[in-house]
Amino acid sequence: MKKLRGITWAHSRGFTSIVAVSQRYSELYPNVDIVWEKRSLQEFADAPVEKLAETYDLLIIDHPWAGFAAKHKILLPLQEHLSEEYLKDQADNSVGASYISYNFDGYQSALAIDAATPIAVYRPDYFKDKKVPETFEEVLDLAKKGVVAYAGIPINLLMDFYMFADNMAEKFFTDDCMIDEESGCKVLEKMRELASYCPKEMFNWDPISVHETMSSEDKIYYCPFAYGYTNYSRRGYAKYFLKACDVVSLNGTPLHTVLGGTGLAVSAKTKYLDEAVDFAAYAASPEIQKTLFFDNGGQPGHRAAWLDEENNRRSMDFFKDTLYTLDHSYLRPRYSGYLDFQDNAGDFVRDYVMNGGDPKKTICKMNELYLRSKGEKH
Repeated sequence: MKKLRGITWAHSRGFTSIVAVSQRYSELYPNVDIVWEKRSLQEFADAPVEKLAETYDLLIIDHPWAGFAAKHKILLPLQEHLSEEYLKDQADNSVGASYISYNFDGYQSALAIDAATPIAVYRPDYFKDKKVPETFEEVLDLAKKGVVAYAGIPINLLMDFYMFADNMAEKFFTDDCMIDEESGCKVLEKMRELASYCPKEMFNWDPISVHETMSSEDKIYYCPFAYGYTNYSRRGYAKYFLKACDVVSLNGTPLHTVLGGTGLAVSAKTKYLDEAVDFAAYAASPEIQKTLFFDNGGQPGHRAAWLDEENNRRSMDFFKDTLYTLDHSYLRPRYSGYLDFQDNAGDFVRDYVMNGGDPKKTICKMNELYLRSKGEKH
């Protein structure tokens, strides 16, 4: 018996989906047993992949690790172990930039088995006789009624900052600055304006908390942008259904939210290379993605699953109604030192959005942190 260990994250979308696929794989190949462990959403964002790769054969990872993984060779270069035909299918059927997000300078560190970006989500029962917002101004009007919230922890506010910056900034992630001062200040003011109409407890919420609150309590009925979870649009998962849709426009242009999702990677130190690679290819295949993976709570990364009529029927058209936002989502930087910036910059954004202050100082701190992250050796 060859026993492989895997690490994923603690939500049905991330855990039961891959466990179910692994169970079926073991039934097909009885000499292979795959055991998965899980970590919280915050640990998923924070845990160093290089440490996990020493312990686990299979890893569910976030794509900002791609540059670090390519530089330090901690994950298997899948382009050397999977056929050109297979990888072409993955690339051609990517949801947005999901597939290429794990490719850094030609080094394919993972396969996109899960696709996500912040989308709008709402309680359809509340909007039976009301118009769902289509513009940011309409979001502000609705927020003034006290029924709007979104994820307010540092990492998610930083992703919101990117979203607004992509729409409003003159300079954004250039060689000499993360954002120009004037644009950065405007972004912070726009974010603070919306937050001022929302409940303060949201500053402790991640996207799961937003979905859980909306689907179980009668106080928040609309979220303008949160990483989507098809689970809450399915029968039996929560008390109230949530309907997902594309995000609103700002300045006449649809907002580009920041690509998320997860990839399935193989540790470069695995003792069972052939089995681990074969399982990764199985889990990311179109047939498994649109059946077993979705059936057990997953949010697939293969486009065939997003276009599948049955999957849409069972999720209130979650996939069809958010695909535009996914396809136009913003791909954040992935250079080797980027995560030093991401892990800390959100604190500056959150402090300003919560408490106000001098926006120029906040932008200055973010730009200094960005330049340090690019200059340090990682």
